[in-house]
Amino acid sequence: MPAGTAVIALLVVVVVTLLLGAVLRRRTGRARTATGDAHDLAPAADYGDRATLVLFSTPTCARCPATARQLDRLAQAHPGVARLDVDLTRRPELASRFSVAQTPTVLVVDASRTVRTRFGGPPRPADVSASLIAVLEETARA
Repeated sequence: MPAGTAVIALLVVVVVTLLLGAVLRRRTGRARTATGDAHDLAPAADYGDRATLVLFSTPTCARCPATARQLDRLAQAHPGVARLDVDLTRRPELASRFSVAQTPTVLVVDASRTVRTRFGGPPRPADVSASLIAVLEETARA
C-alpha cells in the first residue's frame, strides 16, 4: 500500500474512533425512558414500598462504589425507597435481559416493579433524583 493511502486510512480510522467516542460519552449517564419487569431481581422484601433503585455492577467496576453511595443517599432521603445491588458476575443472564452494556447501569423501578428509567454509566445525581421524584409523585397521585 502506498504511503499516502496508508496515511488517509489511518486518518479515517482516527476520525471514526473520535466520533464514536464522542457519541458514547454523550450518552453515558443520561436518563432514558425504559420499560420492563423487575419482579424477580430480589426477594419481595428487598424492594421499596414506593420505588427501588437498582444498581447493576461487577466487582471490577471502578465507578460502581461511588454510584452505590450516591444511590444509598438518595434512597435514605426518601421514605419507601430501597436500593438493590445486582452483581452481573453472579447473574449474567440479567445483562442480556436488561440490555446492560456497561457498568454501572442504574434502573429506577416504581412500586409495581416496572422499570421507568435507566442510566447506562455513572448517572448524574440530579438526573437520578429527578427521575425518582417523578416516580414518587406519580405513585402519590395514584
